[in-house]
Amino acid sequence: MRRGAPPALPPPPLASEGSVRRLSLQVAHRLDGLLQGDHLGYLPGPGTEPAEAHLYNPGDDVRRIDWAVTARTGDAHVRQAVAERELETTLLVDLTSSMSFGTARSEKRDVAVALAAAFGHLTTRPGDRLGAVVLGETLRRVPSRPGRLASLALLHVLQQTRPVEGAGPSLADGLRAVASPPRRRGLVVVVSDLLEPGPVRAEPSWAAPLRQLTRRHDVVVAEVVDPRELELPSVGVLRLVDPETGRHLEVQTASRRLRERYAEAAAARRAGHAAAVRSAGAGHVLLCTDTDWLLSLAGFLAARRRTRAAGRRPR
Repeated sequence: MRRGAPPALPPPPLASEGSVRRLSLQVAHRLDGLLQGDHLGYLPGPGTEPAEAHLYNPGDDVRRIDWAVTARTGDAHVRQAVAERELETTLLVDLTSSMSFGTARSEKRDVAVALAAAFGHLTTRPGDRLGAVVLGETLRRVPSRPGRLASLALLHVLQQTRPVEGAGPSLADGLRAVASPPRRRGLVVVVSDLLEPGPVRAEPSWAAPLRQLTRRHDVVVAEVVDPRELELPSVGVLRLVDPETGRHLEVQTASRRLRERYAEAAAARRAGHAAAVRSAGAGHVLLCTDTDWLLSLAGFLAARRRTRAAGRRPR
């Protein structure tokens, strides 16, 4: 080991089937308690199954005019369509090196895995399908399958995925993998810290593929952060390490000005993330490793349910 390098940690033990099932049951129990057993609704908006026709009203989509009924009655009629009865959910779970960081209750990757368990529970109804794209050392696809066993199989893959050393596939690569090949409209949940190496850009590299994804799917972005990514403590000289490049930097945290500049830069980065997600038309929920992320998720889902009840597209 070279001088000054951090000690190498042993690889984590492989996940057992029992631990996967315990995680699934614990998350499901708490979610049912918080949400009274509610599950995510199906994709809002027009579907493919024809519904009843009604008289045309100003504001109706003229592309939905039923010409046969219009010709028969002499009045313009519009035929609505109902949404799909089955939901296909795809999780994009970021387990690259920046997610192997945590200074509070857990690492960000632990929150990501538990969050995958939560969405697996919330999107499991008869006929629903669950699949995933996992970003680790490589990009891995988990085919969509129905039933609770699909959720357990996905959790097993996530818990077996070892922490990455160095840069892995980018979030933009993962988003493009979800979008290709094209699949029927469904729900996409992106679980990531949204960080990317290098200087902060005017627009993150993942913003464009995220916009492309929201054109077809209902997308929720769950951003996972740690409190030390938002502000530095005053602890004297602190060695910082970029997990993707391995670069080391020593900073004097006793400097109040340095801590203020760090907090300002972190706030600007988070604001940029929120603006990019919002402009893409995706829902956005921020989850932190030092708080009960399940309560934050429940609040987000409750607000989403109220928005849908009001007939607006959820954000």
